[in-house]
Amino acid sequence: MTLQQIRRASHIGLAVLLCFLSLGCHTAMQNVHSSRVIAQQRQRKFPLTFTAHNFAAYCFSTSGCKVLYDGMYDVMDSENKLTAPLMGPKHLHGLDAVTLDIANFPPPAVVSWRSRDGTFHEDSVNLDEIFKDRRVVHNVDEKKISETVFIADPDILLIVDDRTLSVYMKTYLPLKELSDPANRYSGMSESFVLVYTKTY
Repeated sequence: MTLQQIRRASHIGLAVLLCFLSLGCHTAMQNVHSSRVIAQQRQRKFPLTFTAHNFAAYCFSTSGCKVLYDGMYDVMDSENKLTAPLMGPKHLHGLDAVTLDIANFPPPAVVSWRSRDGTFHEDSVNLDEIFKDRRVVHNVDEKKISETVFIADPDILLIVDDRTLSVYMKTYLPLKELSDPANRYSGMSESFVLVYTKTY
């Protein structure tokens, strides 16, 4: 199993767990999650906000890409090899966070890379500024979101694609009702939203 498959399986497992919770199975949550997480199970207010996040960076059609965030290099690619291209929306939406439970917000991410034509680029990405209102950015009708079931920290994904740097938020939101009554696992809605982009 590849690392990407492992990441995807872990998110699916979490989604399935949360779907069970949306149907009333709350016992295991009290033993697994911290007090911060358990507090989220109480009646929540809208719009949704977040105090911690998960993170990953990915670089496509670049060489020598480096992404430093929260004191660690999330990406450190070879200077001599061009990375594979992004294969389209399905590929993009399949990307997940790697580092979990980061308190909002570390210093800006420092990103450097060479685009496909060999031009060097360097910039910092201030997530504290991008998400200054701490809103969970999603495209789900809030009237359909459960008011009591636990919501996991959102994924923040920093994507470098040739000359374009983008930031996305990915969330899994529990629903009040199954989106497909015939599917017991359809109590969760995945949202993937572009929050910031810049072309160099």
